[in-house]
Amino acid sequence: MRANLPDFLTRRLAVLALMVAVCCGATAQDDVEYRMEIGGALGVNSALTDMNSKLFGSMGVAGGGVLRFLLNPRMAIKTTLTYSKVSGDVTGVDNFYPADASTSGTEKLAYSASGGLYDLSAVYEINFLPYGYTQGYQGFHRLVPYLQLGLGVIYSDIGKSAAFSIPLGFGVKYKVGPRLNLGLEWSMHFTTSDKLDGLEAPLGITSAGFKNKDHLGLTLVTLTYDISPKCPNCNKD
Repeated sequence: MRANLPDFLTRRLAVLALMVAVCCGATAQDDVEYRMEIGGALGVNSALTDMNSKLFGSMGVAGGGVLRFLLNPRMAIKTTLTYSKVSGDVTGVDNFYPADASTSGTEKLAYSASGGLYDLSAVYEINFLPYGYTQGYQGFHRLVPYLQLGLGVIYSDIGKSAAFSIPLGFGVKYKVGPRLNLGLEWSMHFTTSDKLDGLEAPLGITSAGFKNKDHLGLTLVTLTYDISPKCPNCNKD
């Protein structure tokens, strides 16, 4: 019995060492930082146009791709390419649109449109807390709110026009796993165009800047995956 005891202990110690190695390997993998995230987005849009003046009115389907460049646990540059389905008419608007904007006639405009908006934007994201899977010495958090602001270009196949946009919004993201991220965000894309719905200045009033222009609101759920790991020995923040 005593002769077998060392062998018994050796086997137990070998199993314990293997378990420790696996756990340490998993922990090291969790601590790896990545340079980018890639994934998709799906949600709804609400275009503020001459056919709709409500912030969450005339909703349509929206979706696209997401590529996020991770600068550090608190900052990132996110690029998105989205498509938004837009449709509606002017029958329910509060304003009276004359059939001929150049006259003061009493005949009401009858107009409807359906099509898509293509938006390509790049925004700067700032997290309220350092974002990561394991807390570590940097105090990472798996659930983090953030703000975003950037620049973009939007094209309407209804009005056959393109315009610059300024996306502004906020959101929250959650680290589901070491490399998987789930997010929910809302943003308003302020544009320099009044032709996103194909209807330009129906009251005969034009203006510069963002006044009396069309804008695009997006509410999206995003799912991204971390890629391009940093060198663990030479890129410590």
